[in-house]
Amino acid sequence: MKILVSNDDGYLATGINVLADALAEIADVVVVAPDRNHSGASNSLTLHSPLRIHEVAANRYFVNGTPSDCVHLALSGFLDYEPDIVVSGINHGANLGDDVIYSGTVAAAMEGRFLGFPAIAVSLVGSAPSNFATAAQVACDLVRRLQEKPLPSDTILNVNVPDRAYSQLAGVTAARLGFRHKSEPMVKTRDPRDRTIYWIGPAGEGQDAGEGTDFEIVANGGVAVTPLKVDLTRHDALPTVAEWLAG
Repeated sequence: MKILVSNDDGYLATGINVLADALAEIADVVVVAPDRNHSGASNSLTLHSPLRIHEVAANRYFVNGTPSDCVHLALSGFLDYEPDIVVSGINHGANLGDDVIYSGTVAAAMEGRFLGFPAIAVSLVGSAPSNFATAAQVACDLVRRLQEKPLPSDTILNVNVPDRAYSQLAGVTAARLGFRHKSEPMVKTRDPRDRTIYWIGPAGEGQDAGEGTDFEIVANGGVAVTPLKVDLTRHDALPTVAEWLAG
């Protein structure tokens, strides 16, 4: 089995290195990751400047681009073989609810899915998470499960793991995405040259965090596994919009 690993925290991040080492115990692993942190990059591709790939060790590469760039380059010609699956992570923090819209971790997995490969995005929930070995073990478990029993080809798994020991996890549960309150206000401050600068405010807390959501499952100590799809069409609204247009 061959696995492509990427992330959005950069190739030096603890999460991706723990993940790659764990997956290397069960498969052939190649890492193609950004040269620096690209959290919040979503699905952006670099189209107006050249990209460079640097090898830092055997089967370990970094790219001066986004998570989507890394996976796209790897799968569209850089690698001389096709992997069996794309695994993105381990993200240093949650990708719960509407976080997935902004997440570079999820975007890397989604790019793999765009290009025809099964994909998993793995995140370790916490403000300063430390139990990366737990999330890596969960990733290995899911990869083995996909080997034994593949899911539909258009499925992306978004996996959020609580920051605790593997033995203390309260199971692995299929979950729907919750929804956050709107983000906190932006932060206005001054730089050392006394010029005004702005910081994006922190993400809001869970608004829809009830039963069956990824928020609820992780809060209770379980691993939340959410199947995602690329099609953003709101199919149930098509008749309403068609009627509105006709009117």
